Amino acid sequence: MTAAKHPTPRSNGRRASGRAGIREVAAAAGVSITTVSDALNGKGRLPDTTRRHVRAIADRLGYRPSAAARTLRTGKSGLIGLTVTTYGEEPFTFTEFAYFAEMARAATSAALARGYALVILPAASQHRDFDVWSNVALDGTVVVDPADHDPMVTELVRQGIPVVSDGQPGGDLPVTAWVDNDHQAAVAGLLDHLAAAGARRIGLLTGTSTDTYTRLSTTAYLNWCERNGQEPVYEAYPAHDPCAGAMAADRLLARPDRPDAVYGLFDPNGTDLLAAARRYGLRVPEDLLLVCCSESTVYAATEPPVTTLSLQPGRIGTAVIELLIDAIEGGEGRNYGHQLMPTELLVRASSLPGGRRTDRTTVAAPRKPPAVER
Repeated sequence: MTAAKHPTPRSNGRRASGRAGIREVAAAAGVSITTVSDALNGKGRLPDTTRRHVRAIADRLGYRPSAAARTLRTGKSGLIGLTVTTYGEEPFTFTEFAYFAEMARAATSAALARGYALVILPAASQHRDFDVWSNVALDGTVVVDPADHDPMVTELVRQGIPVVSDGQPGGDLPVTAWVDNDHQAAVAGLLDHLAAAGARRIGLLTGTSTDTYTRLSTTAYLNWCERNGQEPVYEAYPAHDPCAGAMAADRLLARPDRPDAVYGLFDPNGTDLLAAARRYGLRVPEDLLLVCCSESTVYAATEPPVTTLSLQPGRIGTAVIELLIDAIEGGEGRNYGHQLMPTELLVRASSLPGGRRTDRTTVAAPRKPPAVER
């Protein structure tokens, strides 16, 4: 056989294995291999247009960096941890809730798009055991709703591992960056909605933990009550205990100063409050207006449908991963900043006077991020 009779097929930009290599990406983009590496790894001083061009070519050709080669070249594993350190005693109970499931799904997709894999790590128990974490070679970690003085976060940072939190950290927690909602604006907005619907005594179901979501949301409720001259009416319970939530809803509606509207901070609170209202012969929304914070679609089909506040976990999951990978690849000594995400109030019959059935979304845009004390 000769080359003349059997010409070499023209390259389509892919290897025989079906995966394009870095050389093929460089050739297709008209740049050097070094430029491709810098563009895909967030390094070097390249124009944004060049980075976007190279990444678009790499996506089109199906290029994926070799994990083994990257580990040898950079010393990084390509693994990112995700955990909720303050929610529950069992390793993975937090993934049973719609917020965490959607947040983890979006985070996984965002990590894979940048060549990383997400590892769901167990929530810490009262006797925190760092051995589980130290056995996994992590390049960085996302921590959801850390407590004010979370020892897990402190230990990770001490080991030189970047940490980005889903939730504005309290105290002097040394996270690399954080992403959160503007809970003050979100809670104030939904309480104003209930007041406009005729509520005169709005109650709250909240938690007993010190995580940022519970703390900031409860503070926002108390601040709203003070501004509007209302005496606070609330019940707190351990949020990871579903039985405790049902009992807290019952206690709230059994009070002599029973509220005529309630906001529940956690996913099960809507069904807990509907059940408690039935036990006490209260009609929703005629006698009791309801709102709960949830990403679950079940509330569109309850009787009546329940108004929910969405914290947009998909957008948050993507944002925390982007910040974390920037920190991993950009090194120490840089300020990776903070981001506030909007919320959405999906208004349904449970919070409308007369029980009119409708779905209406109100978007609460975030304010400027508050200053964080270090």
